[in-house]
Amino acid sequence: MFTHKTSVRIRYAETDQMGVVYYGNYAQFFEVARVEALRSLGMSYRQLEERGVILPVRSLEIQYRGSAVYDEQIEVKTVIPELPQTRIIFNHEVLNEGGKLITTGQVQLVFVSAQTKRPMRAPAYFQELFEPFF
Repeated sequence: MFTHKTSVRIRYAETDQMGVVYYGNYAQFFEVARVEALRSLGMSYRQLEERGVILPVRSLEIQYRGSAVYDEQIEVKTVIPELPQTRIIFNHEVLNEGGKLITTGQVQLVFVSAQTKRPMRAPAYFQELFEPFF
């Protein structure tokens, strides 16, 4: 199992009229966390795309348990629970500054050939990055 943590400061534009993070912004926080988790292993989305691999979202699930507010520093914990095959699963937990769990979610992405637009297996070089964790 691979785990990574990313911090995000809540910007004013991400909040609604009540001063809390607008619910739709959590998907963006998950994306930031996914990108940084892969980057921590030495692989960026850009590098994947340059090698002809794209990762469209297959599914997104979010459960809201609390709220984050303007200027708060949240932590997004990302867990990849299994070795990527034709898809990669990201489980996310968002904690507020006090360490309270406020949101959970899961995002599944599919490996797709940029050339054919057809699903494919995760490239060997990508799987090798995760093998030490499984």
